[in-house]
Amino acid sequence: MSLTGHSAVVHRLVVAAPDPGTPDSPPAALSTAVSAVLDAFGRTGRLPVRTVVYVGAPATDHALPAGHESLPVRTTPTEGRALRLAHRELLDGTADLAFVAGFGSPDPGKVTVYAVKRAAEAVADGDAVHGVLHLTDSGTDIRTDSDSDIGTGETGTGDRGTDGHAPGDHDTPPAIHPLCHGRDTACPGRHRLLLWSGRDEDDEARVRAELLPLLADEHTEAFPYLPTPRPNGAGPATGPGPVRAAVVTDARQAAAGVASAKTVTARAPRPVALLFPGQGSQHAAMAAGLYRREPVFTAAVDAALSHMGQDGPRIREDWLTTGTPHIGIDDVRRAQPLLFAVDYALGRMVLGWGVRPVALLGHSAGELVAATLAGVMSLADAAGMVMARVREAVKIPPGGMLAVGASAARVRPYLDHDVALAAVNANQQVMLAGSVPALAEVRARLTADHITVVTVPATSPFHSPAMAPASDALEKEYGAVPFREPALPLYSGYTGTLMSAEDARSPRFWARQVTDTVHFLPALDELLAAEDVLLVEAGPRQTLTAFARRHRAVRLRASAALPLLPAKPGPAETDRRSVLNAAAGLWTEGHDLNAQALSRLWTWTGTTD
Repeated sequence: MSLTGHSAVVHRLVVAAPDPGTPDSPPAALSTAVSAVLDAFGRTGRLPVRTVVYVGAPATDHALPAGHESLPVRTTPTEGRALRLAHRELLDGTADLAFVAGFGSPDPGKVTVYAVKRAAEAVADGDAVHGVLHLTDSGTDIRTDSDSDIGTGETGTGDRGTDGHAPGDHDTPPAIHPLCHGRDTACPGRHRLLLWSGRDEDDEARVRAELLPLLADEHTEAFPYLPTPRPNGAGPATGPGPVRAAVVTDARQAAAGVASAKTVTARAPRPVALLFPGQGSQHAAMAAGLYRREPVFTAAVDAALSHMGQDGPRIREDWLTTGTPHIGIDDVRRAQPLLFAVDYALGRMVLGWGVRPVALLGHSAGELVAATLAGVMSLADAAGMVMARVREAVKIPPGGMLAVGASAARVRPYLDHDVALAAVNANQQVMLAGSVPALAEVRARLTADHITVVTVPATSPFHSPAMAPASDALEKEYGAVPFREPALPLYSGYTGTLMSAEDARSPRFWARQVTDTVHFLPALDELLAAEDVLLVEAGPRQTLTAFARRHRAVRLRASAALPLLPAKPGPAETDRRSVLNAAAGLWTEGHDLNAQALSRLWTWTGTTD
């Protein structure tokens, strides 16, 4: 079973109840209750738009107001009811983060406060999960222990039957069970990452010499459990040294790989900027080799698909099938939702390694992923926006797209009212969009003039005037989305510059993306002009990596481009090896990575429903 039907407690504290002020005003009825809850969590960071406070208190005749400190407040008679209400509203999307306060728990002078999130998103966000509320989707207690992903040991405050309530009574706080997401299945035959460093070349050589004996045949079973970064001579307290090396290998090839690995001296790593590709980069089973093999990626995919309604399970089934899918991957109904889920999950995985990007840039539909990670909209809202795009796109007569090896100026004479300039990706690479007959005619003319043309896998004429009816409908639908200013530098492929707060909050800006030209090259120009960076592409096929490597800043090696996934479809294991090689590249660049998070790539296996 996946985590998507569960709520996770990411913080739980017991604090003193606030002073009631007067004897006839119980603490639970005071407006200071909400402030006490927020104070318990330090009021740090930017809270999600849909943050709700739930108060469980017996003094219902002194109910709190419906809002306090700009947050909605829900009051219930008991802690148990407050937790169940929070669970239901988290699952139906009414809330993205719940602060729950149980007054009089565990004794009259105390308040038990919880921060609760959807479990899959808590894992994807890298939260330290205290436990999972043991509830069904309807808010009643689970009676069986058959859940394959959630542990069964009760550690919560509400063990059944201990306070006189009948089992399943909604007034009783639900049990909190340990999170058991996946299991350890380390195998010496699986590829893993070995990292080591030294204070100087001599120190690195000594560390390498110490590592080699541990890779002998008699130590094969211990191979998966060797430390990810080998401590250098300066000791763990000083951190890794600047002279670094890395190898992706299995147990059989490990000794040879370590012995032949090249060293790199990395003293000032270039900061990371994440790139997210859009439609045209998709392929069957893209990144499927990471699913059930990396916990954050798995949870993030599940979280994204869970917000796509009844289509979510069907999209996942088509993605993972080894046979013929119900809907082909190039159909907009599969390409865009699955690309969003995969791009988002890859981005979350890299963040889980401890990488903090200095900029985000998405191409076409990839801009929604970048905006989600920048906090412009919630994951639930972003997934809803993707599905709205799909619903409106299928109403438009079928069309397609062409990739053309020429400049924008060179192709303009070939354009007309039926064929538009869809994207400017590089100096000599643009995309055209339009109806199928019109594109066929333009393709013939371009080919006759010896201009390289490749058909892009797409069934809708995105980024052309043909999508205007869809744009108008989307603007109305997006009006209900609570957009926010980006919390990270977010470059837009539609303006070719940093996204402004005004654009980020505009439903029209997001709706017009289905009709407007993608100016990826100008946006990349501005990003690379701001500072030298390591561009990491979080998506399939290495399409944006190829564009970036044509850029002058990358050709001169001031900046660099690093893909996470293979350039071409292949066996599932190639996805994991490609990701491990990307992590090795970040290490040799000089970034210090979360060793525990990396090790899960070769020691973790998950199960899903």
